[in-house]
Amino acid sequence: MGEPARFPVVHLEGSNDESCHRRYQRVRPAGRRSWGAVLLTAGAKNRFDSRVEAATGGPLISERISVIQVNIGLTCNLSCVHCHVASSPRRKEQMSWETMEHILRVAREIDAGLIDITGGAPEMNPHFRRFVAAARASDIDVLVRTNLTILLEPGYEDMAEFMAGHGVKLVASLPCYTKDNVDGQRGEGVFSGSVEAIRMLNGLGYGRDAGLALDLVYNPTGASLPPAQEQLEADYRARLGDQFGIVFDKLITITNMPIGRFIGELKKKGNARSYRELLERSFNPDTVAPLMCRHQIDVDWNGTIYDCDFNLALKMSVNHGMPSNIADFDPALHKRLIVTGDHCFGCTAGRGSSCGGALV
Repeated sequence: MGEPARFPVVHLEGSNDESCHRRYQRVRPAGRRSWGAVLLTAGAKNRFDSRVEAATGGPLISERISVIQVNIGLTCNLSCVHCHVASSPRRKEQMSWETMEHILRVAREIDAGLIDITGGAPEMNPHFRRFVAAARASDIDVLVRTNLTILLEPGYEDMAEFMAGHGVKLVASLPCYTKDNVDGQRGEGVFSGSVEAIRMLNGLGYGRDAGLALDLVYNPTGASLPPAQEQLEADYRARLGDQFGIVFDKLITITNMPIGRFIGELKKKGNARSYRELLERSFNPDTVAPLMCRHQIDVDWNGTIYDCDFNLALKMSVNHGMPSNIADFDPALHKRLIVTGDHCFGCTAGRGSSCGGALV
């Protein structure tokens, strides 16, 4: 691991979005050990809350937790322009094995269908393989969000084979099918490395065999909404298939959230405000029901629980009064008031956006 990284790093200064007001506060009755019956007391309301309530008649409430998304560390071999958690080789935060054990316990207790592992480059956590193996041994599906290039770095050459051997689903970041756009977002040489990694994964059966799903992720390069997911997927298949013989299962389009490094870049260009206005203007009420925050929780490297990965980036943990660490998980989190902010318009704009792609 002492060898230099194969891909150069693009160092960009990021900035977190402003804090957001909470609409309600959960209050545990005095003397209660269970969170079962709780009160919702009115508080300050942001613009997103107002739009949701106008569209649905009530606040944004979660349903059963079927997915536990886990950010197991912020260390990464890349430093991408659109990264909302500002990962880089300089970040040292890594989830401990003890916290992973709590996640595995909770996943078994609530019968979660999926553990969704992200980072950083999650493969760089020293407990990554043990965590994956333990989850699969408990018959829990595992999805890993990979930047692809980590699979080519010294010390990780057998990582793809390990994941294939455990039936891990992969979601791979490839924000465009052209070299200039990808390298512009992620660093010189990243596109060619990504192509090499996908071809290696195809050789192991990813994108070809049942049980070895390989999805690709598209992010817009500027202050715009993603195009129609189906048409863009057809373009990806044609361009990548014709030029490189690459195959994959599906394309996921994700709207860039107005947070982290991305909003910092927009501020430099003077279009941060217009982008936020675009997201709010494009609010689609049909996207509210399937929002990912209603069906999952997010756990940070230190065990803190969030409603989604974007709230994690902004350090907006689950609603005040609820258990805030995975070690103290309570089933009441299945049905909780979701902490929101104006950045949430990014998930409800146009056809909607989630870690699984468009919503409608």
